Amino acid sequence: MNAPHSETYPVFENESSSSFRETLDKYLFHWPLFAIGLAFTLLCAFIYLRTSDPVFEARATLLIQDEKKTSQEEEALKEIDATSTSKLAENEVEILKSRQLINLVIKDLQLATVYTKKRRVTDEDLYGKTPVRLTLIRSSGDLHGQVLKVVIKDKNFFYLKNSDGKLKAFRYNKAYKSSFGVWKLAPTDLIGDFKDSEIKITLNNPEDKATEIQGELNASLLNKQAPAVSLTITDPVAQRGKDILNHLITHYNQASLSEKNRITQTTLSFIDDRLDSLAKELNAAEREVEGFRSSRGLTDISSQSQVYLENVQSNDNKLNEVNVQLNVVQGIERYVNSSRNSNNVPSTLGIEDPALNSAIGQLAELQLKKQELLATTPEGSPLFEPLNRQIQTTKSAIRESVRNIKSSLQTARGQLQSFNSQFESSIRSVPGQERQYVGMKRQQGVKEGLYIYLLQKREEISLSYASTLADARVVDDAYIGMVKHPKAPMIYGMAFLLGLVLPASFMYGRDKIHNRITNRKEIEEVIGNPILGELSYEKTRSPIVALDKSNFVIGEEFRTLRTNLHFLHEKKQSGRVTLFTSSIAGEGKSFVSSNLALTLAASSRKTILLELDLRKPKVSQMFKLPHAHPGISNYLNGGSSIEDIIQPSGVHPNLDIIGSGPFPSNPSELLEQPEVDILFAWLRANYDDVIVDTPPVNLVTDAMILSRVTDVTLYIVQQAYTYKSLLPFIKKLFTDQHFPKMKVVFNGIEKGRYGYGKSYGNNYYQTEDIKSRNFIFKDFAKRF
Repeated sequence: MNAPHSETYPVFENESSSSFRETLDKYLFHWPLFAIGLAFTLLCAFIYLRTSDPVFEARATLLIQDEKKTSQEEEALKEIDATSTSKLAENEVEILKSRQLINLVIKDLQLATVYTKKRRVTDEDLYGKTPVRLTLIRSSGDLHGQVLKVVIKDKNFFYLKNSDGKLKAFRYNKAYKSSFGVWKLAPTDLIGDFKDSEIKITLNNPEDKATEIQGELNASLLNKQAPAVSLTITDPVAQRGKDILNHLITHYNQASLSEKNRITQTTLSFIDDRLDSLAKELNAAEREVEGFRSSRGLTDISSQSQVYLENVQSNDNKLNEVNVQLNVVQGIERYVNSSRNSNNVPSTLGIEDPALNSAIGQLAELQLKKQELLATTPEGSPLFEPLNRQIQTTKSAIRESVRNIKSSLQTARGQLQSFNSQFESSIRSVPGQERQYVGMKRQQGVKEGLYIYLLQKREEISLSYASTLADARVVDDAYIGMVKHPKAPMIYGMAFLLGLVLPASFMYGRDKIHNRITNRKEIEEVIGNPILGELSYEKTRSPIVALDKSNFVIGEEFRTLRTNLHFLHEKKQSGRVTLFTSSIAGEGKSFVSSNLALTLAASSRKTILLELDLRKPKVSQMFKLPHAHPGISNYLNGGSSIEDIIQPSGVHPNLDIIGSGPFPSNPSELLEQPEVDILFAWLRANYDDVIVDTPPVNLVTDAMILSRVTDVTLYIVQQAYTYKSLLPFIKKLFTDQHFPKMKVVFNGIEKGRYGYGKSYGNNYYQTEDIKSRNFIFKDFAKRF
């Protein structure tokens, strides 16, 4: 049953503090939700810690040749290696984590296909010990999340488990077609250990697997002084982590050697082309000299001509070297300015510029990456934007270096050509035949010197090609460095927080979708009218509780409402009429009006309670009055007098009651008769307080009809029962003044359940044990 509660003490806390306290009280009231949430999350944490597998950290260490740290022997080798390019350890770290190398590892180890065996709680990863091996002959569609469930029968047959659980037998090493493509299954040497076992084969997209491994792989320099790179990866299977690192190192060294050999082959091809051309030119020059001497019978030339000839040949050799370098530079310039992404890297023969050589190698790698990406991705994809920017930046750096080198070579060529002009002027003073011979001999010497130079370089490069070594040396092969178990304190801490957050979130969401009034602020924000009193909710055996000595607080709450009513009547001593109504049925009008009438009677005020809810009367039932006694409907129909319809309450001598009487067919019309005014005039003259219980005003108009004979109107709103959508209707009644001195009584407040209402009153009369027991276990079912 409902019972009242009214706040008579001033509030000293500020609004935010009060709001926080109300929220905290609400959550404490619903403590069973938090107990269940904590028990569930902590149990999940316990099961997770008991069933989770450890994670192994595999490590490996590489020592990379760094251009900043080279020995004297390495410097000497670089002088004869025209194709060597320096490497930065920082750059190699990024290469080690590149998708190109990781994709090769995935292909080698077939990591895109995962084999597991179901255990009691979790699945066991069968990497390295799978009884079968799936080969995807031809794929069609997306492979992500494709699953095959295989039951091992024997060495010749296996069962394929369908989605409905049915088994179908198949042979090993035969091609079958599924939704994801054509595949076949082959047994391994371990097939005998898995007879009748169910193996789950999960196919993943290799690109997705590469992204996963790339996120787990960590490559970093151990320190800035030594170019040593540490590789680490975590994996639930120790052997798989070691295999990934070892294969990654192998493919890195192979890629490094392949790049070196590709550049060397390009340089050798360039030299071979030049040697073929020079061999023909040298043969022609030698035949010309031989023919000239034979036809002229020359055996020797003067010492002066010999000196001129030697000087000219020396200068021409230098000029040829410069021309060769200019040809190389022009080839690099054409390569950089070309719009096509060619894999044929230009030769850098004779160009001793480490920055240019490094930039050309970097450009070749970037263009190779772009070619590989074009094989799987449209050219307009946003993935090309960062790659194209790097290519353009590298090309700009190469153009700048080529521009400087070309300018320097052109200056040197101009000086050498100037020297040649001086020598040629001197040779003109030599007699004619000797001058012709010197010119022929000069051409022969130039061709011969350039041929010998290129032949020597070819031998040096061939020697370097035969002895090419990888730039990285393995310091430590992959090993298991650390076993990582789930951290119990952290897991339990997260479970504890989650156990609090989940119930709190549930309560918050439930409050957001709740469409009933739970707080007096919701009433005041819409109506803008102070609430006269607040009545709490208590379970009682009898609806008449105002004078029940076992409900101390309830009696005090009604006395407080009685005091507030005195002020509302402006201290009028007698003939006061108070009307009770509400929006809908069940909000406690009859309960509040009956107990307030009893409270007024207990204060030596002659009080009468009118049961004017003629449709669904409850007052007579609450006071256990006889149904046959005449009531208001009898009086209004002219069948009884006023004295006949009044009957004592049987609860207090100062309280009388007028029941509703038999149900009339036209209750609203009866209330509009003049007899109603006569009745209330008589009651005002003979009673101090007249309490009127009426039907809900939102359903029928009886309360509005009776408002003409009342002084004060108390409008009942019940917590968690009255709809919020009715507040505008109540506000309109108040604004339009349909009822005199209308005030709201907030009824049925459940202390703590909705974070509203004070519970300190009862504690004054209770022992500490009763307080604790009531707080924890009272209304236990409602605490959910």
